[in-house]
Amino acid sequence: MIHRTINRKSIQSLDRIAITLIAGLTIVIAILLFQGDHSVPRVRSFTWQDKQIGVEHDRFVITFTRPMDRTSVETNLQINPPLPGKFSWAGRRLVYTLISPAPYGTEYQLSLQKATDKYTSSQKSGAILQPFNAKFRTRDRAFAYIGVEGENSGQLMLVNLSSPEPKPIVLTPPDLVVSEFKPYPQGDRILFLANDRNSQRQGTLQQKLYQVTTGIHTNPPDEQSVSQEPAGKLKLVLDNKDYQILKFDLSPDGETIVTQRVSRRNPGDFGIWTLQPNSSPKPLEGQPGGDFLITPDSQALAMTQGQGLAIVPLTGSQDQPLDFLPKYGSILAFSRDGLAAATVKFNQDFTRSLFLVNTQGTEKELQRITGSIVDAEFDPTGEILYCLITKLVTSEQYQEQPYIVAINLKTGETKKLLEFSPNQRQVQIDLSPDGIALLFDQPLITPQPAAGVSDAVRTDDNAAIITSRLWLLPISSIKTTEASITPQPEELPIAGVRPVWLP
Repeated sequence: MIHRTINRKSIQSLDRIAITLIAGLTIVIAILLFQGDHSVPRVRSFTWQDKQIGVEHDRFVITFTRPMDRTSVETNLQINPPLPGKFSWAGRRLVYTLISPAPYGTEYQLSLQKATDKYTSSQKSGAILQPFNAKFRTRDRAFAYIGVEGENSGQLMLVNLSSPEPKPIVLTPPDLVVSEFKPYPQGDRILFLANDRNSQRQGTLQQKLYQVTTGIHTNPPDEQSVSQEPAGKLKLVLDNKDYQILKFDLSPDGETIVTQRVSRRNPGDFGIWTLQPNSSPKPLEGQPGGDFLITPDSQALAMTQGQGLAIVPLTGSQDQPLDFLPKYGSILAFSRDGLAAATVKFNQDFTRSLFLVNTQGTEKELQRITGSIVDAEFDPTGEILYCLITKLVTSEQYQEQPYIVAINLKTGETKKLLEFSPNQRQVQIDLSPDGIALLFDQPLITPQPAAGVSDAVRTDDNAAIITSRLWLLPISSIKTTEASITPQPEELPIAGVRPVWLP
C-alpha cells in the first residue's frame, strides 16, 4: 500500500513538471510570434556566381531566405557593366532575363544592398537585406581560322582576343591540311576535316575527321566544367578506310555528327551518315544526300531533296520527313531558337529570292537579286539577318561583286554595311555569338595548277589560295536609330581564311 502511494506521488510530480515546461514553451513561442522574425534576410543562392556564361545563358535566378519587397530589390539590384533585363518573380525566387546577350570577354559585378523583406517594417531591425556581392564573366572572345602562309599554311589556328597577349596559337600538326571545321558548344574542342599534306600535293582526296582541343576552359552554370586540357590534343574521330568523307556538320549540342560519304568500292553507295559518341556511323536510310544543316534542337536535319527542302529526323524512321518546303533550293541558317530559317528560292526568271520562313507557316520574301545569296546569319536576338550577297557587274566579263547587308526582320529595312571588289566571291563571314562583330576574310586566289602552291589551302571550286587577310567589322552600332552610322572594318595582322568564332 505504501509502495503504491509513492508511485502515485512520483507520477503526479512528473506530470506537474511536464505541464510547467509546456506552458513555459508556449509563452516563449507566443512572445516570439508577437515580436516577429528578427533574422536578417539574405541571398541564399545566385546561379551565376563565379560562373562563366555564354549566349545560351539568358537569365539568372537569385533565391532569398525570406519573401522580399520586390520593388526594393528591383530598385537596388546593380550590375556593372550594365546588363539590361526584365524582372519576374516566383515566391522567394527572382528571375532576371537579359534583353540581349552579354558581350563576351567581360567580367561583371553584381551587388544588392538596402533591399527589404516583404513583411517586416523597414524601421525594425532585421528588415534590411544583408549586403550581397558576386561576380561572373562571359566566355572569352576567341576565334579559329585556317592559316594560308608559310609554315602555318593549312593548319588550324586559334586567337583568344581576351588573353593578355592575343597571339595566334597552332592547333593542328604540320602534316595535315584543314579544309573545314566546327567548334563544339563549349569552345573547348573543334571538329575538323583534313587531308594529309602528301595527298594534298598529289591532288587526291584522303580526308579524315579529327577533334582537337583549344585550351579554352569554361565553367558554365548548372553544368560540369570542361576538362582542363591544353591546346592541340588531337583525336581521330572518323577514318576514310572504306568511305571518302565529303562534308560534315556538328549538332548544336555537340552530340551528333552528320557526314556525307561515298564508298571507295562502290561510287553508287553515296549518302548521309550519323555518328554518336562511342558508336559506329549509321546511314540515314533513304537519304542520298545534298546540302544539309542540323536544326537548332539537334533532333533533325534540313536538307535539299529533289525540288525542295526536307526536314528529316535524325533518329527513328526517315521514311517520312517532318516537313517539306517545295519552293526552296537551299537553307542558309536557322535562328538560335529554331523558330525561323533563312532560305533561298531560285526563280524562273533566273533571279534568286531570300525568304524568311517560320514555324507558324509565314513565308516572307526579304530580297530578290540577280546575283547570288552566299550566306546568312541571324543575330542572337533573331531580329537582324546579316547576309553576304553578290550583284552582277556590267562588264565584258561575267563578274559578281559581293557585299554585306543587315536586314531588320521586323521593319524590313536593309542597310548595306560593306562592299567588296568584284570577283571576290570567295569571301566568308561569321557573326560573333554575342552579335556585336563580324569576321570576314579576303582571299587572293589563283587558278590551279600554279607553281609553288601544290599543297595550298583551296576554295570550294579547287582554286589555290595564295594569301588572305582577316578583318573585324564592329556592328553593335547598327542597332541605333542613326542611319548615318556605318561601321568601319579593322584589318587584323593575321593571314588566314574561313574565320569562325568560338561559341
